Amino acid sequence: MEGVSWPSEEELDGIRKVVAEMAGRSPKEVRVVVSPYRICPLGAHIDHQGGVVSAFTVNKGVLLGFVPSGDSQVLLRSGQFKGEVRFRVDDIQHPRHSDLKNDKIITNGSSKSKEECDWGRYARGALYALQSRENHLSQGIIGFISGSKGLDSSGLSSSAAVGIAYLLAFENANNLMVSPMENIEYDRGCGFLVIMISCWKEQYLPEDCSQYGKIINLSMSSFKCKEEGLEFDKYDHRNVHPSVLLLEETIQLANCDNCWQGNRLIENGYLGLRNGILDQSAILLSRYGCLTFMNCKTKEHKLVRLKLQKNQEADMLKSFKILLALSGLKHALTNNPGYNNRVAECQEAARVLLNASGNDKLAPLLSNVEPEAYEAHKGKLEAPLARRAEHYFSENTRVIKGLEAWASGNLQEFGKLITGSGLSSIKNYECGAEPLIQLYEILVRAPGVYGARFSGAGFRGCCIAIVDAGRAAEAASFVRDEYCKVQPELATQINPHTAVLICEAGHSARILL
Repeated sequence: MEGVSWPSEEELDGIRKVVAEMAGRSPKEVRVVVSPYRICPLGAHIDHQGGVVSAFTVNKGVLLGFVPSGDSQVLLRSGQFKGEVRFRVDDIQHPRHSDLKNDKIITNGSSKSKEECDWGRYARGALYALQSRENHLSQGIIGFISGSKGLDSSGLSSSAAVGIAYLLAFENANNLMVSPMENIEYDRGCGFLVIMISCWKEQYLPEDCSQYGKIINLSMSSFKCKEEGLEFDKYDHRNVHPSVLLLEETIQLANCDNCWQGNRLIENGYLGLRNGILDQSAILLSRYGCLTFMNCKTKEHKLVRLKLQKNQEADMLKSFKILLALSGLKHALTNNPGYNNRVAECQEAARVLLNASGNDKLAPLLSNVEPEAYEAHKGKLEAPLARRAEHYFSENTRVIKGLEAWASGNLQEFGKLITGSGLSSIKNYECGAEPLIQLYEILVRAPGVYGARFSGAGFRGCCIAIVDAGRAAEAASFVRDEYCKVQPELATQINPHTAVLICEAGHSARILL
């Protein structure tokens, strides 16, 4: 598979061995969900307002090995957390932020509350999402989940990666059938079709996946994509390589008001986090060598390829790396009111602008405000709301310019736009704790760095940077040393070997046999 460096055969064998021992089954029976982390070079903090965003996945993420349990029982263990999570797929799930009574974990034969072990909530959230879509599950799973070793994944959308992993596993184990529109909601252009069932349907992988085993391929009803003139016939291939189906780069996801509900129901409905659709879109749609673009209002996405000759494209993709610089700040995003407050402020700014322009019947989202209306009426916004709106409209512009810079292979311009995004996040969106701001400023000064910004909401986690591949190690060393000077206490809490990771772009989520 082109560009694949994760997961390794060693990692896959290790996951399969653990699950085989848990379930008393052969390692050959174990299926593995590969769910990568994502970064957002441009499009910070505007997905929840229907803005335009961009993303890569990286060659780090979550692996979930599993087998169907043979009954309704779910048994889960984690590579990062202690204990076992147990529940039944026929238990009716309720939103966690309104009802926490039933979250239990078994450790050494005793029952403990969710405060002592909270990691099972995303598995329950996946079940909640599927039940909310009127899916009736009868088959549980026995599974082992593990994130990339030595990596604090805060700010890399690890929660979405975990949620997607559980969704894919439950859907696969229960062989759920879905409507054509649900399938196309989760479609992504370019490559080979793999049906993942229910709300995470179509993933694309290059043809040569032999070193990772067979790709799971499930059922799909026939449907037509009128704009692209494509017709798909019903088929039901099990454990075989998917049929060749090359799609156009752009697929319009029309009439999809419930797009992305599966994973959004986990975080929005079950956990009470008011985030947008960027995270799951990136994890499910990305492809190596492309910059993923998503219009969060229309649900249109496209994979932006380099407009270069084949040999130039390969050279350009090898010419940069992605730095992940960890801050050492850790806390749950849903416990910090800053994120949800910013969302509410954006909505209030939209409400003021829509009222001023005579469009008060539209939903209070900044994407419903025309740029001309913003320019005409922005003087009516109070200072904090004015800054939130300025970030939204300027970030949209940076995304569009970034697509052009990426397609032309202009990493210098692409990097400048990323750095501008980081600065607007600090000045206009007003997010980022002091250590993250310091880390951003260090990355901008690091040798060979084209551009840098926060990853995630800016209230914890890490910063990302695009860096010249030939200077990546030098830049990583510089960032480690400089961060130790300004945040010595936090720096001691980070493994020095993984404080700044040198990564590559990755692929989308998928299931391997």
